[in-house]
Amino acid sequence: MNQLKLQKLLETFFMEDIGEKDITTDSIFPKEQQGEIVFLSKDNGLFCGEEIIRVGFQVLNPSIQVDLVVQDGVRVENGQKLATAKGNIRDLLKGERVILNLIQRMSGIATNTRQAVDTLNSTYTKICDTRKTTPGLRMLEKYAVTVGGGYNHRFGLYDAVMIKDNHIAFAGSIAKAVKAVKENIGHMVKVEVETETKEQMLEALAAGADVIMFDNRTPEEIVEWIVHVPETVTTEASGGITLENLASYRDCGVDYLSLGFLTHSVKALDISVKVSIL
Repeated sequence: MNQLKLQKLLETFFMEDIGEKDITTDSIFPKEQQGEIVFLSKDNGLFCGEEIIRVGFQVLNPSIQVDLVVQDGVRVENGQKLATAKGNIRDLLKGERVILNLIQRMSGIATNTRQAVDTLNSTYTKICDTRKTTPGLRMLEKYAVTVGGGYNHRFGLYDAVMIKDNHIAFAGSIAKAVKAVKENIGHMVKVEVETETKEQMLEALAAGADVIMFDNRTPEEIVEWIVHVPETVTTEASGGITLENLASYRDCGVDYLSLGFLTHSVKALDISVKVSIL
């Protein structure tokens, strides 16, 4: 993760929560009161978020001492200690909820991704994410996907071309859309075209697409169509793929399966904190 961007994100999140001050904590505890909080897993899964804990408390108070017991990608069990933080009680409590919310969500995404990778169980096809992420959290959520063993698709509208059905409808055809794109972008940017029929796939290939997406196609349809795709063209399948039917795509031959459910409807891993006064 980009450390500068992470710090700025955390500063924004803390400002949203703290505002002017924590009127509860500041009213109860003296300025110099010291304490410790311990992060504990209350669930089984993959941990993700060590940098959130480390950088988060540093943003609030550089004197807080953080001890990370487990690293990103490590499987944890109910009751397992994840990390401790020692320092000013006011700052510990001001950061606790924001940090906890983030690492719970990121750990849930990492766990979900690992389950998808294990379910697919393919030595060829890779699992990747989509842009169906929480606004403001994309960098964190996509990082969590990689911790779970998945890969990142494009990060936004700026780093790769994806010509979808609405682009095609407005442009008039796949060929016209691809031609317009190639006249306006540099040679370093790949062009992906979303296809729903065999005819669209062939049109996209003829137009010079670098990546073909099979959108909402069955494994059987993909097997039938993919023989027409040159090895130099990357293939992807997306749409209608769930954890329940994921294994059926194991042998369809695509390079990637992009799964929105990795991030958009994930269950957070249950993590709690315990506190003590020093």
